[in-house]
Amino acid sequence: MKLDSVAGKKVLITGAAMGLGKLFAERAVREGATAVVLWDINDTALAETAAELTAAGGAVHTHRVDISDRAAVAAAADAVRVAVGDIDVLVNNAGIVRGNTYFWEMKDRDDIDRTMAINALAPMYVTLEFLPAMVSGTGEARVLTIASSAGLVHNPRMSVYAASKWAALGWSDSVRIELQQAGHAHVRVTTVCPTYINTGMFQGAKGFWFTPILDQHKVVDTSWAEMKKGTPVVILPWTSRLNKALSGVLPIKLRDLFLNTVGVYHSMDEFTGRK
Repeated sequence: MKLDSVAGKKVLITGAAMGLGKLFAERAVREGATAVVLWDINDTALAETAAELTAAGGAVHTHRVDISDRAAVAAAADAVRVAVGDIDVLVNNAGIVRGNTYFWEMKDRDDIDRTMAINALAPMYVTLEFLPAMVSGTGEARVLTIASSAGLVHNPRMSVYAASKWAALGWSDSVRIELQQAGHAHVRVTTVCPTYINTGMFQGAKGFWFTPILDQHKVVDTSWAEMKKGTPVVILPWTSRLNKALSGVLPIKLRDLFLNTVGVYHSMDEFTGRK
């Protein structure tokens, strides 16, 4: 069941103050969403984005939420239901990355907890707040989760990030199948697995064989369109699909040799991230 537009729908986006989240919010406003709910932990950027979207005609609602805090997620979800009602389209976009170090050299164990909390657990808790109402409703509903190609092919110097995205992908696609089995065809789940995107989050990371750093606008355009179609999994770009396919058929040594040769295993060597 294709969703032509989010006009008349209520949309919630995590990590909405900047980057992909802001671009998703702009699309929701342009298509005439009844309400666009922005969740982020950055007060300043959140206020600036909300002002821009309101000036563009959007019905914008903001909530400062630390999605690594399950209690904060529950409280914010209650506030959303009071303010706008049930959510029709949920975009699990928020994420963090720590990298450019071998796992045994990690100094801050909190980085492990926070990465898993935001990238893997938060989409589960946030979705669980809104999915039951989507299931019990009759209108077209969508859950879009931004995972990563790191959830398809392992990568050195980002082991915890890869673990969190493997978890996000496995959970998200499992929920998709559960909805199909239970006969809830009006609710579609889409998981997007892109390589590095030029949002600044992966500053210093390098593209590899036929795989440049992705343009954030193109990633959002594709993700948004495929979400409305109800496409199960979106892998960007085509080389990631190839790498995944080859990883599934090649013996381990040949797989490692291939991924090392094309540059995947060295793409995080000079990673610095957003300051």
